[in-house]
Amino acid sequence: MLLGVIADDFTGASDIANTLAKGAQGTQGMAVTQYFGIPAKAAEADCEAGVISLKSRSIPAREAVDLSLKALDWLLRQGCEQIVFKYCSTFDSTPEGNIGPVGEALSDALSVKGVVACPAFPATGRTLYQGHLFVHDRLLNESGLENHPLNPMTDADLRRWLKRQSKATVGLVPWALVRKGDSAIKAALTEAAEKGDKLVIVDALTEDDLIAIGKACADARLISGGSGIAMGLPQNFAAAGKLKPGSRAWRGIGGPEAILAGSCSTATRRQVEHHAARHPVLAIDAEAVIAGKLAPETIVAFMRENEGRQPLAYSSSSPDEVSAIQTRHGREKSAHALESFFAETARALVASGVRRLVVAGGETSGAAVSGLALDAVTIGPEIDPGVPALATLGEKKVALALKSGNFGAEDFFAKALDRLGAQA
Repeated sequence: MLLGVIADDFTGASDIANTLAKGAQGTQGMAVTQYFGIPAKAAEADCEAGVISLKSRSIPAREAVDLSLKALDWLLRQGCEQIVFKYCSTFDSTPEGNIGPVGEALSDALSVKGVVACPAFPATGRTLYQGHLFVHDRLLNESGLENHPLNPMTDADLRRWLKRQSKATVGLVPWALVRKGDSAIKAALTEAAEKGDKLVIVDALTEDDLIAIGKACADARLISGGSGIAMGLPQNFAAAGKLKPGSRAWRGIGGPEAILAGSCSTATRRQVEHHAARHPVLAIDAEAVIAGKLAPETIVAFMRENEGRQPLAYSSSSPDEVSAIQTRHGREKSAHALESFFAETARALVASGVRRLVVAGGETSGAAVSGLALDAVTIGPEIDPGVPALATLGEKKVALALKSGNFGAEDFFAKALDRLGAQA
C-alpha cells in the first residue's frame, strides 16, 4: 500500500476513495479499497490506496484522536508512504474539534509541520480564498451550514476556526502564491513549518489549484483536507513508477433495490422531493422512531411491495423540525434512536434480499454500514461528483452508494440505482 487515508466519516471516505480511484483527468488512478473501521487483518496485495472510514467527526476530541492514531498505526504497518487526513469540504467541526486535535496528533506522530489543510472541492462549489471558505457564492456561515444540527459552521474564516481547535499557530498560503504553482506552494509550506505552524490553510479556487497543491506535496508525509486535495496524488505515484498498469474490474450488482435518506440538508430534501414526484416514497416519523412505535419491518415491507419502482424511505426533515425534535427529546437520544433505526433497517433490507442500497446522509450512511457489519468495499464508477458506486467484498454481494447530504444532482437517487446495477 502506497497511500493511506484516515476519513472522519463514511460518506467522506467514499468521496476521497472515488477521487483516488479515478485520478485527475487524463491520468492514472489507483487501486483503492475502502475499509469500515480499522481492519483486523492485512490489506489486499493489490491495494495501492487504503481508505479507513471512521465515525470520528462528532465524537469527543480525545476519542477521535485515539481512533485516528490507531488507524495511522495500521496504515503505516501496511507500508504507506503518505497519509491523508480527510474531513468534510465544509470543514464540519465545532470550536473544540475535531479537525485541529486530530490534525495535530497526526502531525506529532509523524514528526512533521507545515501540513496542508485544504477542504476546497470546486466541483461541488467549495472554494477557499484568503482563508475563507465559500459554498458556491456564499460564505460558509451564510450557506445554510450555520444551521447544521451537529456541527453548525458559524465562521467562514478557517484560520480563526482552526486556531480555536489547535495548540500551535495556524498558517496560510494565499491564492496569490498558489497561482504561481507547486514550487511556490512548497516553499511557502516549508517557511510555515520553520515558523512552527503545524497546520496551514491553503487557498484553492480551481481544480488546477488542487493539482498544483498535490504536486507540491509529492514528498509530504501528511496532508489534510477534503477529497479534492487528493486529485493530484495518484499522478505523483505514477510519475515515480510506483503504480501498476490497469485497474481493478468493477461490475454492478442486480437485484431488489432500496433508498434510505436521513439527511436534513437542502440538497437531500430537494432530491427527495424530485424522487417523490416519480416513485413511491414513505416518510419516516422521527417521533415514532424515538418512541419505539415504528419498526424497521414497516420499511422493509414498503420496499419489497414496491420492488422495481425505486422506493425511497426518508426522515429528511427541515433544520427547524430537527431542532424541535432535539429540544423535546434531547440531541443524543434523538440521534441514537434514528441511527439505531437506520442500522436495523439496512440490516433487515439486505436480509430480505435487497442487493442495491442507496443511503443519503453521513450519519445515516455510517449507521447503515454498521448495521450491515461490512468490512470493506471496492470502488466503482462515479455517480455524481464525490459519490462513487461501491461493491462489497466477500460472499455478501451488495452494491452501495453512500451520499453526503449536500452532494448529488436532483435526480441522484434514480441515477444511483441504475449505476449500481450496471454491468460495466
